[in-house]
Amino acid sequence: MISNQNFFHNTKTLPVDKFIENVLFNKKIGYYSSKIPFGKTGDFLTAPGISNLFSEIIGIWLISTWNTLGRPKKFNIVELGPGDGNLTKVLLRTFQQFPEFNKAVNIFLYEKSNLLKNLQKKNTNNSKIKWIKNFTSIKKGPVIFFGNEFFDSIPVKQFSRKRNLLWEKYYSLNKRNKIDEIYKKASNKDISQIKKFRVLNNLKFVEFPKLGLDELKKIVKKISKLRGGLLLIDYGYLTPQNKNTLQSLIRHKRNNLLDNLGKADITSLVNFNLLNEYFIKNNLKVKKIVTQKFFLEKMGIIERANNLSQKMSFKEQSNLYLRLKRLLDTKLMGNLFKVIFTYKFKKDSFLGFE
Repeated sequence: MISNQNFFHNTKTLPVDKFIENVLFNKKIGYYSSKIPFGKTGDFLTAPGISNLFSEIIGIWLISTWNTLGRPKKFNIVELGPGDGNLTKVLLRTFQQFPEFNKAVNIFLYEKSNLLKNLQKKNTNNSKIKWIKNFTSIKKGPVIFFGNEFFDSIPVKQFSRKRNLLWEKYYSLNKRNKIDEIYKKASNKDISQIKKFRVLNNLKFVEFPKLGLDELKKIVKKISKLRGGLLLIDYGYLTPQNKNTLQSLIRHKRNNLLDNLGKADITSLVNFNLLNEYFIKNNLKVKKIVTQKFFLEKMGIIERANNLSQKMSFKEQSNLYLRLKRLLDTKLMGNLFKVIFTYKFKKDSFLGFE
């Protein structure tokens, strides 16, 4: 049995983001290193696992973006956190229908978990794919980074504002090997960073994605240097939450955050206005933030479903539209999931946002 001590790395106290990072990404006992979390037998389902239509639409969006950019002879795409490889598998199949694009595209999968990398290799089985753990091998543009449910899995820092002072939340291991929550005065460096973001001003409870912004910094550098863009699809909010959005899932059910450590998923809601502010501060253009429902419908997902359904049995049709409903329904994934595209191109017209 794994002890709580294993996630503290020879210390007794860690800030929330560093503790959760250990729980999720420790190379031996971390969640993403020790189990396959996807699908009915796992802990959660993502859009590519719900319907291949979602993945087809992402493929068509990538092809249309290549077309908008003048059909360059070489076109790099980087999938961030490819999960079980299901999205990539459908992308490959979609790309084959467009020979000129298929010849131009180079596919990179950004994955840190060896367990998931092996699963992706098994599910995709294609020599066209290159796996990377950093972005140094991408030396030429244009390049499009894209991620579905990538950013929510990167742990956030948490702060409470009391009497106009910021206090950072930590997890502390007590003598009974149990975990307590404690608060320490926030560092001047963190306070300075938080103050830069208008969307975080005056909140009583602040979630700050310091580790996430570290990841974005590397991506933004590539986008700015090589001519590129970043498409993110994730669950999150536009209206400030002013509360703890961390959540844990195990076997598709809610889990107490500090129970089943290393065996349950831990994520947080993505602050899309903060992302928007960050990209603009870094001199990138940003398309308006839209809902997943808006994006998929503008991309023609309903028309695609209607065309496919014509050759299906009634049972197959029912299954197709039930899965489509889950993606689009405003009470399910349709509104909760948002889409943002930031880029460094002269062109401004990209499908799915207008």
